[in-house]
Amino acid sequence: MKEPNEKEVKARKIKDTKVFDIPKEINPTDGIYVVFQGRHGDIVYRPKRPNVFKDPTFIKDHDFKQEEAFHDTLKGNEDI
Repeated sequence: MKEPNEKEVKARKIKDTKVFDIPKEINPTDGIYVVFQGRHGDIVYRPKRPNVFKDPTFIKDHDFKQEEAFHDTLKGNEDI
């Protein structure tokens, strides 16, 4: 069963490459996309963006230390 906004496209071959048409209802917002195929066959396109967690400025401006949620002693066989 199709989702309400779901469109069907077919892969077609142009020379040595397979391509998908983009339905007119989908408006790409970025110029470059990263594409990968998941282990269940899903093909995913996502905009290529820098990883903020590798950005030195972002790392310098954020504290990544984590505090314990519970400040009591261990009760049983908890793994640490």
